[in-house]
Amino acid sequence: MREIATPADMKNHIGEEFGVSDWVTIDQAMIDKFADATGDHQWIHVDSERAAREMPGGKTIAHGFLTLSLLPRLGAAIWVIKKRSRGINYGLNKLRFTAPVPVGSRVRLRQKLLAADDVKDGGIRMTFENTMEIDGQSQPALVAEALSIAYP
Repeated sequence: MREIATPADMKNHIGEEFGVSDWVTIDQAMIDKFADATGDHQWIHVDSERAAREMPGGKTIAHGFLTLSLLPRLGAAIWVIKKRSRGINYGLNKLRFTAPVPVGSRVRLRQKLLAADDVKDGGIRMTFENTMEIDGQSQPALVAEALSIAYP
């Protein structure tokens, strides 16, 4: 895990790849829980029998937003700011779901720091390029330019 001392120190790492997370398996239980939490029970996600008949590859696929929701979890395994009071998600500049994630796939996150800008109250707004890779595939599941703010 990469350790950064303070939010302001992020400015010293603009343009750097911060690292790659471990692999996480997307199983049907995870997909079903996400469907329950969001109310998105479209059959391509939750109906394994129909997916076996009608989906390319014969499997259900993870919700795109499920894959996106893994950014905080996987990012926390890549880097940490040691001296900060709090951090918040600030949003997305760009997001593309570039490939489906079939059930049983393993995904991991690759992050690159694109910007680190001062904001009020001493915070640093960070812009990361996030690429969610799928094990064994050249096309990533998603590419997202995400922003967060860390405060001293």
